[in-house]
Amino acid sequence: MVSEMQRAEKLNFKTFAPNLVNYFLPFGIIALVAMLVLPLPVALLDTFFVLNITLSLLILMVALHTQRPLDFSSFPNLLLIATVLRLGLNVASTRIVLKDGHTGPDAAGQVIEAFGEFIVSGNYAVGLFVFAILVIINLVVITKGAGRVSEVAARFTLDALPGKQMAIDADLNAGILTPEEAKERRAEVAKEADFYGSMDGASKFVKGDAIAGLLILLVNVVGGLIIGLLQHNLSVGQAAESYILLAIGDGLVAAIPSLLLSIATAIIVTRVSSAQNMSEHISKQINLSAAWIPTSLVILALGLVPGMPNKLFILFAALAAGLAFFSRRRELAAPSDEDEQEDQEAEENDNDFDVSSVKDDAKISLNIGFGLVSLVSQSDENSLVPSVTKLRKETSKRLGFVVPGIRIRDDIDLEPSQYQIKIGEKIVADDTVYYDKILAIPGDNVQFELNGIKVKEPAFGVDAIWIEPELDKDAQSKGYVTIDPTSVLITHVGQILMNSASELLGQDEVQALLDDLELSQPNLVQTVVPKIVPLHQLTKILQNLLREAVPISDLHVVISELAVLNVQKMANDDISEAIRPKLVPLLIQRLTKFKETLPLLTLAPDLEQLIVTSVRQNPDEKMLLLDGALAKRILSNVNDASEALSREDKAVFLIVAPQIRRHVANFVRAQLPSVNVLSFTELPENRSVEIAFTIGGEEENDE
Repeated sequence: MVSEMQRAEKLNFKTFAPNLVNYFLPFGIIALVAMLVLPLPVALLDTFFVLNITLSLLILMVALHTQRPLDFSSFPNLLLIATVLRLGLNVASTRIVLKDGHTGPDAAGQVIEAFGEFIVSGNYAVGLFVFAILVIINLVVITKGAGRVSEVAARFTLDALPGKQMAIDADLNAGILTPEEAKERRAEVAKEADFYGSMDGASKFVKGDAIAGLLILLVNVVGGLIIGLLQHNLSVGQAAESYILLAIGDGLVAAIPSLLLSIATAIIVTRVSSAQNMSEHISKQINLSAAWIPTSLVILALGLVPGMPNKLFILFAALAAGLAFFSRRRELAAPSDEDEQEDQEAEENDNDFDVSSVKDDAKISLNIGFGLVSLVSQSDENSLVPSVTKLRKETSKRLGFVVPGIRIRDDIDLEPSQYQIKIGEKIVADDTVYYDKILAIPGDNVQFELNGIKVKEPAFGVDAIWIEPELDKDAQSKGYVTIDPTSVLITHVGQILMNSASELLGQDEVQALLDDLELSQPNLVQTVVPKIVPLHQLTKILQNLLREAVPISDLHVVISELAVLNVQKMANDDISEAIRPKLVPLLIQRLTKFKETLPLLTLAPDLEQLIVTSVRQNPDEKMLLLDGALAKRILSNVNDASEALSREDKAVFLIVAPQIRRHVANFVRAQLPSVNVLSFTELPENRSVEIAFTIGGEEENDE
């Protein structure tokens, strides 16, 4: 029973303690404000003075042991609280000094009395000079310097913010950072900007506090003399001795914590990020024999001068020489230790390795020769990295899921102008881009041939010529279309992404889409996945759709269709075919304008009947088994029709019967991936169509 009660009390304390801390700070701030208005007992005033000194010392010690300025990001808040506390105490003590200062040196408490009697030895003239020196040190030297450093640091940090953000994006696209690491880096950069901006303002608190302390001292002195002479009938000497000593004690009690906070502020704003605290950082950098040896010699020379305190100088010269000796020993020993460590690490690297060291986890990689690195290092918006980022975003919108990051890296095994595109470990494209030239593609009626390197355009395989940049305008005047190297590369990467969309979509990506859809339609998702269709099956269905460039952006349509289909008795390919009519309009509207008439390719009736018969005889075959000559003529006719429509900048749609659509699509896509094979049932009812070409087994008839 006792143990249960103790456990309950422990649990209650754990629950209560955070709430107590959360409530303490707001009440403390209110109490500080109340100190400005309400009188304080002398005993409570002494307590707060000691608390103020303790808090200032604590802040200074934390600043000394901070490795990075951001590790003490709450410093501006603490500085404000400590400043308000000190000003509140000044107001409260001023009230007591002016009211009861004539009664004696203990009128304002023991702390002020101790500072007035012990530190300045009861001599108000000495106290005034000491206080003036503290104010000069604080205001003119430390506070002014810290304020300037804070201002410059804030300006430089804010100016560098866009560059840091772009660097993070570049590292993310290059695969150096994971999305989680990039998110943390962005948050750190934003936090750094906020911190230095706050420090720029907080330094003004310190400066204002120093000025306020000086003004409060003047008020106490002048006001005390007036009150002592007029109200209490004291002589000038008595009034000066009573009130000025109390005013100086009050000023010193406030000036010393203010000086400590000013030093802490200067330390924070001048601190360089390091893996060591300030003491370790300084000791490591000044522990140099080359510095200590001349220092010891100079001190020794001064110690030999007649009239100097020779023993003292010689003692410090000996200490400097000893430090020089130990520093030299450490410097001589350090290289051997480092070499041993490097050898040990090399041996470990040779003998110990894991999967991460031999496997590349990047889904999409763009490997470039060293000559193409210049495309990455460009500073304008046409640089390869921002172009890849833009391409990723556009492709993700077209496909309906977030395309994985594209890792860009140089490959010494490639030729200077060569590049490779990889999906996983598989090379899917390999071509050449001349980084110092421009690609010129001839138009329909070009009659002038340019001098250059004749090639096939990487993405679409049309004839093209790499020319010198100075021939750009001349080529355009002769009917050529010119493209810069970055655009050529990006266009090819974009085509590969579209053609390989099904390989880029995995279960993790599908789960992310489901999580997003579940936020708006939770019942629909929970009803279908995984109760009706498990995640791996849904992934396969979506991959089938993407394989034929059908967008999956309307995922709720897919899930809704799966909810009404009898998927248990259907194969994945059949499920995909059943869903297609709901999604194909998205494909059509992406490729054509809404009011534009759709030019269609159709099969001749005898050819279509032949294919239907072939599919019935081989229902489980994924590819059509046609005569080789016939298959060649069909592909040739489709290619000719496709090129004719492409020259008119029109999308290519081949319309076939529903029962053979999948088989014809597999047959055509192997050679002509740009041709979209649709069934009659997939054509939108609100779109006008026309038969542009009829594909026969022997010849093509233009309708």
